[in-house]
Amino acid sequence: MYIDNDDFSVWMQKLYAKLEELCKDVRVLRNADRVLPEDDNLLDNQDLCLLFKVSIKTLQRYRAIGALPYFTISGKVYYKASDVREFIKERFSVTTLRQFEKEHCTKKKK
Repeated sequence: MYIDNDDFSVWMQKLYAKLEELCKDVRVLRNADRVLPEDDNLLDNQDLCLLFKVSIKTLQRYRAIGALPYFTISGKVYYKASDVREFIKERFSVTTLRQFEKEHCTKKKK
């Protein structure tokens, strides 16, 4: 297979741009203090889909209307457990809240 110089140059520029993006993310993470309190976890879409028994599209709707706080890291959506806990209190049953506390509570008993 033959690759001409123009195609190779374009490919290398795309690769270089992606590496620069990753380097920026690493620098931010390395220089930042702890963003979350030690007792707070990060959850992703799969965690919430299983917990709420909803689709990814439903989570997207919650995010779009501002009902469910979120943030992204390198294009992946994450939710703070404390924000999810508040969301559950406002919109779901006590059973769902208890299930969430059981699965994601990080309090350590001594």
